[in-house]
Amino acid sequence: MITCEKDGPLWTVTLDRPDKANALTAAMLDQLVACIDEAHGTARAVLITGRGRTFSAGADLDEAKQGLATSPLWETLSDRIAALPCLTVAALNGTLAGGAFGMAMACDIRLAARHATFFYPVMQRGYLPQAADAARLKELIGPARAKLLLMGGARLSADEAFSFGLVEGVCHTEEVLPRAAALAEDALSASPDHAAAIKALI
Repeated sequence: MITCEKDGPLWTVTLDRPDKANALTAAMLDQLVACIDEAHGTARAVLITGRGRTFSAGADLDEAKQGLATSPLWETLSDRIAALPCLTVAALNGTLAGGAFGMAMACDIRLAARHATFFYPVMQRGYLPQAADAARLKELIGPARAKLLLMGGARLSADEAFSFGLVEGVCHTEEVLPRAAALAEDALSASPDHAAAIKALI
């Protein structure tokens, strides 16, 4: 349910469970962590996307009820993505929900399909968001807007997410992955040390 395509130093990680809106299971999270760990020191750019019209609906609901919603795997994954020394781009092919926010916010840049929506229904479902998710969301869009999503149950359109600063670009679905790859071109042509040095300054 996770594919990792390696085109030289450009790696594309794809959530591949479109029949379930790419809802994440513990096994998928384990696979994602393993892929990101492999990319560390090898890839010069990592794109993360999904198959179908939804990036991810967040946690698989059946597994969430069995404890996945509070698993440390979510923060492990987002922290490993954030620690990559190369450029990372979340190519959001569609809706981003719940725990899947973590991996998207841990990326350096986020691009969204125009039809995407954004929501994080932890208040409604009785779960706490991962601490790293709340912190990154606050850093990206500010405390009031973070509360709007996490406490107010807001559902943002792609354009609203862009105006909030949650994503850095909005485009047609078929353009998301090519635009993400285009953003990686300079990083791919630079030395890994140079790219890592620039990223460390920011």
